[in-house]
Amino acid sequence: MTIAVIDYDAGNTANVLRALNKIGVDALLTADQAVIQSADGLILPGVGAFPTAMAELEKRDLIATIKSAVATSTPLLGICLGMQLLLDASEEHVLTDGLGLIPGICRAIPAGDNLKVPHMGWNQLDVVKPTALTANLQDSAVYFVHSYFTDVAPDYLDVTADYGIKVPAIISHGHVYGAQFHPEKSGDVGLGILEKFKEVVYADSASN
Repeated sequence: MTIAVIDYDAGNTANVLRALNKIGVDALLTADQAVIQSADGLILPGVGAFPTAMAELEKRDLIATIKSAVATSTPLLGICLGMQLLLDASEEHVLTDGLGLIPGICRAIPAGDNLKVPHMGWNQLDVVKPTALTANLQDSAVYFVHSYFTDVAPDYLDVTADYGIKVPAIISHGHVYGAQFHPEKSGDVGLGILEKFKEVVYADSASN
């Protein structure tokens, strides 16, 4: 079983790879289109700005590659900015098209009197829809760092966190998943989520 971590110079890749290694996954960090296309599972990490990230994916000719892999039912997990890139578009800085794998738009978190932006630190999760990644997550705490949230329809919303608004923490559409927080920085809870994604990939590869 091969899990490819997509390399486009916008991800917290060292920590992601370290976390995957802890759960027994010898993942590949790669921007090679053939490797991504043939992988059993994909992880799209990300930190930074949406327009810059999409420009780098386009520069490396990875947009079509990712879409093609997903079209063949390859499981994909987007992390933080990587989750936001799964949407149709983002309003960060300038309206920018995303990968269009989960319907929705990325919007700025509204600042409140006692709520600073970015949303940074540990926050509890509320599971609103069970999926392959959500078992035993209710009231667990994970680590967030973000200024934008994924505005998606309820059909795609699995887990939220309260930060003045119901921040989408995990979203999904079929075999495409997104985690707004950083599993690789969220201790045993985060490792458990990566373990569940590994099981998704294993089950999918075993059935093909």
